[in-house]
Amino acid sequence: MPGYTLETQVSYQPQMAIIKMAGEINGFAEEALNRAYAEAERSTNAYIMLNFTSVKYMNSTGIALIVGVLGQARRSGKKLLACGLSPHFVEIFQITRLSDFIKIYPDELSIFTDPDLAIKIS
Repeated sequence: MPGYTLETQVSYQPQMAIIKMAGEINGFAEEALNRAYAEAERSTNAYIMLNFTSVKYMNSTGIALIVGVLGQARRSGKKLLACGLSPHFVEIFQITRLSDFIKIYPDELSIFTDPDLAIKIS
């Protein structure tokens, strides 16, 4: 359905799988998000980055989908990270306390300068 879709693309860096998302995260996004997460989770990488740079809209159902992905990551021993959140989405992550469990970065490159993670660009 136009206007309600989420497109995802999974790429890899050493120690990290990156899920780039574009479009809207809502009830229509569940299949695409779960498929991308399953692909990223199959890698041996310790970290999975959710890149929200091209996400234009996210509603409460979308937040619930992110909580579900967080649960999957925790069960599989993966560390979930996020980048590219708009200021509004950062506030939502803080209000919902998602930011207590998902470390937020301004962009993909900033993760590589985080001394706590020591991830290198390939």
